[in-house]
Amino acid sequence: MWEALSRVARPYLGRAARLRWLHLVLGGAVLMPYFLVALTVVEAANGGPSAVGLLVQFRAFGLSLLLVAVTAFFSMVRTFEVSAARLLLGERAASLTPGPPISRGGRARAAVWYVVHLAAGAVVSALTLALPPAVVVLVASPFVDLRPAAFRDAWPQSLPAWLPPLLGLVLLVVLVGVARAAGGGLARLAPALLGPSPRDRLAELERRTARLAERNRLARELHDSVGHALSVVTIQAGAAGRVIETDPAFAARALGAIEETARSALADLDHVLGLLREESSGTAPTPDLAGLDRLLDQARLGGLVVDTEVAGDPALLPAAVSREAYRVVQEGLTNALRHAGAVPVRLRIDVRPSILSLELTNTLVADRAPAPGGGRGLAGIAERVESLGGQVSAGVDGAHWRVAVEVPL
Repeated sequence: MWEALSRVARPYLGRAARLRWLHLVLGGAVLMPYFLVALTVVEAANGGPSAVGLLVQFRAFGLSLLLVAVTAFFSMVRTFEVSAARLLLGERAASLTPGPPISRGGRARAAVWYVVHLAAGAVVSALTLALPPAVVVLVASPFVDLRPAAFRDAWPQSLPAWLPPLLGLVLLVVLVGVARAAGGGLARLAPALLGPSPRDRLAELERRTARLAERNRLARELHDSVGHALSVVTIQAGAAGRVIETDPAFAARALGAIEETARSALADLDHVLGLLREESSGTAPTPDLAGLDRLLDQARLGGLVVDTEVAGDPALLPAAVSREAYRVVQEGLTNALRHAGAVPVRLRIDVRPSILSLELTNTLVADRAPAPGGGRGLAGIAERVESLGGQVSAGVDGAHWRVAVEVPL
């Protein structure tokens, strides 16, 4: 029997119902300062405190809800309301985000929620304060007279002894039912009024997409700059180790190049990591084709034999195109070093008024073992070129590996 009673009472007095009741009482408590301000204004308009009556209090209640609606447009109010709803209203409100609404409609819906919460909370709070003492008086009336003196004369003497306790129990049921209904109603309204609108969701999705795109761009920068530097350093260190006794001058140049390349890569790494940690408001290091000669010198020190042909003036290219073209060349040289070693490489750059053509070919080495890792370089090249509206093709062309890029200007 107790288990059956517990199942019946749980929706009305269980933990979820009690938390929602607390949420309503919290709304009534938050409304009180608004009500006191509004009551002061209404009293002043009606000739002072002596004129206070039920009608004045109703007017003050309405004015207080108007003040509530105005203050609800502040973002901190919505943050407070979302936090309280997530904590006290259960699963329906658990997925709400406490950030401020983005659109004007979102702010209006948050204002409606604030008014509904505080108005319902005021009603439930008033009933919670008023009805329990009345219930105690009614239930105890057959045994002890707890009625205030002002009510004793107005109390009907002909009432049956069992009626006041029954009325008290009815009032208690009414209180619990009203609290449950109001709490359940708020729980159902919370996602609609406090949740994001389609426009808010779209704006948040755009921000998240922009953040992911920026992180992806920084990852490409790291892959290209640091990956290239490590490939060059590995080749140069191996070459220096092989000839350090027979050709000390070459070994010294290789070690100097290793130092310079490593220092440059470390600066790039430190800068990009700072951006990822949001420690800097700058942009990631983005060299362009103006630094092509330095890049080719590093590749030649690594053992590549680079033959370059440039038609047109790369300085006339848009900055974004020049930066991405530099990274494409860098990644192509890195792939040649990693996968083919010290082989001849031919680089052709053709700058025309309407299009930039870039082609990089290197000799294939049939018996060379595949380099470990990798696999992201060509994808990075494709992402860079496609972001500019261009096209890229890569693959075996006879005895050579060929990467060709065309970008419209």
